[in-house]
Amino acid sequence: MIPPQEASARRREIEDKLKQEETLSFIRDSLEKSDQLTKNMVSILSSFESRLMKLENSIIPVHKQTENLQRLQENVEKTLSCLDHVISYYHVASDTEKIIREGPTGRLEEYLGSMAKIQKAVEYFQDNSPDSPELNKVKLLFERGKEALESEFRSLMTRHSKVVSPVLILDLISGDDDLEAQEDVTLEHLPESVLQDVIRISRWLVEYGRNQDFMNVYYQIRSSQLDRSIKGLKEHFHKSSSSSGVPYSPAIPNKRKDTPTKKPVKRPGRDDMLDVETDAYIHCVSAFVKLAQSEYQLLADIIPEHHQKKTFDSLIQDALDGLMLEGENIVSAARKAIVRHDFSTVLTVFPILRHLKQTKPEFDQVLQGTAASTKNKLPGLITSMETIGAKALEDFADNIKNDPDKEYNMPKDGTVHELTSNAILFLQQLLDFQETAGAMLASQETSSSATSYSSEFSKRLLSTYICKVLGNLQLNLLSKSKVYEDPALSAIFLHNNYNYILKSLEKSELIQLVAVTQKTAERSYREHIEQQIQTYQRSWLKVTDYIAEKNLPVFQPGVKLRDKERQIIKERFKGFNDGLEELCKIQKAWAIPDTEQRDRIRQAQKTIVKETYGAFLQKFGSVPFTKNPEKYIKYGVEQVGDMIDRLFDTSA
Repeated sequence: MIPPQEASARRREIEDKLKQEETLSFIRDSLEKSDQLTKNMVSILSSFESRLMKLENSIIPVHKQTENLQRLQENVEKTLSCLDHVISYYHVASDTEKIIREGPTGRLEEYLGSMAKIQKAVEYFQDNSPDSPELNKVKLLFERGKEALESEFRSLMTRHSKVVSPVLILDLISGDDDLEAQEDVTLEHLPESVLQDVIRISRWLVEYGRNQDFMNVYYQIRSSQLDRSIKGLKEHFHKSSSSSGVPYSPAIPNKRKDTPTKKPVKRPGRDDMLDVETDAYIHCVSAFVKLAQSEYQLLADIIPEHHQKKTFDSLIQDALDGLMLEGENIVSAARKAIVRHDFSTVLTVFPILRHLKQTKPEFDQVLQGTAASTKNKLPGLITSMETIGAKALEDFADNIKNDPDKEYNMPKDGTVHELTSNAILFLQQLLDFQETAGAMLASQETSSSATSYSSEFSKRLLSTYICKVLGNLQLNLLSKSKVYEDPALSAIFLHNNYNYILKSLEKSELIQLVAVTQKTAERSYREHIEQQIQTYQRSWLKVTDYIAEKNLPVFQPGVKLRDKERQIIKERFKGFNDGLEELCKIQKAWAIPDTEQRDRIRQAQKTIVKETYGAFLQKFGSVPFTKNPEKYIKYGVEQVGDMIDRLFDTSA
C-alpha cells in the first residue's frame, strides 16, 4: 500500500505534468495561428510587390518623358533669349544714334552707357558676322561717338581752363612765409563737376578709345594757361609800378628766407624800371614753381600714370623756355652793360641769381622725371649768370684802377669824386648779396678747394675782392689828385675821399668784411686822413711865416725904428693880409662835406693863425711903423678867426 505522503506527491507531479501539457497545447495552437498569419502576410506582401512593380513599370516611362519635355522647354527659352540678345545688337544702331548725334554735353553718363552698347555690338558682329552691313554701321557710330568724346574733352578743357590771376599767384607765393595763409590759398583749375567729367572721358579714351591724342590736347591747353598766367603776373608788375610801386620785392635780403615779401624796395643808383624788371622776373620764377606743382597735381588725376611725366614735360616747356630766354636776355644785357661800364645795371643779375639758386631745390623736385634737357635748363642759366657776374666784378675792379685822370672830370672844390661814391655804392650793394658774390668769385677759382667751397672760403674771397677794389681806388685817387696844381686842394681832395671811404665802411658791414683779410685797414685810413690834413695845413705857412717870431726884426722898446725896420714890419703886415685874403678867397670855394671834419679842420687852423697873428699884433700893433696904421692893420684877431670860419663854405 502506497503511503499517503508519497501518493500526495505523486498526485502533485501528475497535476504539474497536466498543466505543462495544457501550456504546450496552447503554445502549439498559437504557433499554428502565427504560421497561418505569416503565410497570409507573405501572400499580401507578394501581392503588394507585384503591384509596385506594375506601377513602376508604368511611371518610369512617364517620368522620362516629362524630363525630356522640361529640357526641350529650357532649350526653347534659351534659344529665345539668345535670339532676343542677337536681335538687340541689330537694334543698337537705331537705339543709340540719336544720343550719339546729340553729343555727350550735359549727359555724359548716359552717353558713355550708349557707347558701351555700341562697343559690344561691334565686338559681336566682328566675332559672328564680320561681313554684315550692321558691323559697318556700329563701327561708324562708335567712331563718331569717340570723336564726340574727344571734342567734349577739348571743349571742357578750353571753356573751363582759366588764367590764374596775378593777385592769387602773389598770395600763393607769399604763403611760404605764413603757413596758415598758405592753407587758405588753393587753385581750382577746373570746377569739381567738370574735373570729374574730364577724368571719366580720359579713362574711357584710354581704355576703350585706344586714343592718346587727347593728351596732346590737354598739355597744349594747360601749357597756354600756364604761360599766360606767368606773363599776366609780369604785366601786373609793370602796371603796378607806374602807380603804387612794386607790390612785392624778393630782391631785398630777408631774415627768414629769400622769398618774396610785401615791402617796396628802392636801391640807390638803380633805375626804377630795372627794379621792376628784376622783381617781376624773380616773382615769375617763383610763380612757375608753384603753378607747375599745381599743374602736376591736376594732371595726375587726368592723364594715365605712365604718360604723366612726358605730358608734364611738354606742358611746362613754353613757360620754362620763356623764363630761360628772359634770363639769358638779362645775361646779355649785363654783358653789354659791362662793356659800357654801367655796373649798376649789372647788379640786376645778383638778386636774380640768388633767387634762382635758392629756388633750385624746388625746381629740381618739380622737374623730376622730365627729360635731361629740361632739367639742365636752370643749371645752365645759373652758370651763365655766375660767369657774367664774376666778369662784372673783375671788370669793375679793373675799371676803378684804370679810370682816366681827366682834368675836366675832377671836382673843382676837391669834394668826393664820383668814382669813389660809385665804387662804395657798388660795394655796399654787394653786401645784400654776399653769398651770391662770394660764390661767383669761387666759381671762377681753378683750385681744387673751389670745387666744394665753403661759406667761409667765399667770404674770404669776397673780402679779398673788396680790399682789391679799395686798393685800386686809393691808387687811382692818388693819381687823380696830381691833376690839381695846388697841393692844398690835392690834400683836401684826398682827405674828402679817404674820409668818405672810411665813414662808408664804418656805417655798413663792409668794415667787418674788409677786416677778414686786412685787419689794419681802418687804422690805415685814419693815418692817411691825418697826413692829408697836415699837408693842407702847410698851405697856411706862407701866411703865418710872414708874422712868425723867427722872421721878425729885433728892436729895443722906446727906441725909434729905423726906416728898414719900419719897412720890414709893413711888408710883414702886407704879406699876412694879402696871403690871408688870397687863401680865404680860394679856400672858401673848396668843400669838405663832412661837417665834423670841416669844423675840426677850421678850428685847428683858426687856433694856429689866431695865436700867431695875436702875438704879432700885440708886439707890433702899437709900434709907430707907419703914419697910416689902418692901411696895414686891417684885421683884428677875431676877424681873422671869422674869415677862417667861412672856409669850405660856398654859401657864405
